[in-house]
Amino acid sequence: MAMIQNDWLPALQPEFKKEYYRELFQFVKNEYGRRIVYPPAEDIFNALHYTPLHSVKVVLLGQDPYHNENQAHGLSFSVLPQQREIPPSLQNIYKELESDLGCFIPNNGYLKKWADQGVLLLNTVLTVRAHQANSHQGHGWEQFTDAVIRTVNNLDRPVVYLLWGKPAQNKSAMLTNKKQMVLKAPHPSPLSAYRGFFGCRHFSQTNAFLESYKIAPIDWQIENID
Repeated sequence: MAMIQNDWLPALQPEFKKEYYRELFQFVKNEYGRRIVYPPAEDIFNALHYTPLHSVKVVLLGQDPYHNENQAHGLSFSVLPQQREIPPSLQNIYKELESDLGCFIPNNGYLKKWADQGVLLLNTVLTVRAHQANSHQGHGWEQFTDAVIRTVNNLDRPVVYLLWGKPAQNKSAMLTNKKQMVLKAPHPSPLSAYRGFFGCRHFSQTNAFLESYKIAPIDWQIENID
């Protein structure tokens, strides 16, 4: 795992000393040594690398990484730029963006532009075996990412949480900061997007909330890659 080096490090340092994290580290090390695991080890903490704590404006919570080749790179819902097949949930996110803000649907699923603007693209589990969804659940990642969420909840400033689907919404009990806003909707997967994700207008609501505090809104438009 690539070491966290920005302002997340002091906030999360206590976690590295806990027994669960030592067991998690050994489990992950063994998995990468014996199996194909995604994302690449150096990308595990990309959500934290790309979006320092001081710049977090939005938390977009996913579940676990994509489990096919050339997809996961450490950001929830995002795929590598060379992966031109956009996952179905992200296709639906783009459809909602088109309806909500008039964004055109791009030809790729690379969301680093969002991360660079302060959207923490966090999965609750940060690794997965190839072709085995949810295979690293229950090994300690959830405790670590809960610590990330608590850290954001403790910030003395506005932040927006986008909780799509029940696993993400289960985190809402942790979110107690009155300066922050929680938006909930069904998951954008093809199984549930028509139950209320489409039409939720979370992107415009997020920007309106940020602007009400004189915080620069997110430019949600992902550009095409030639």
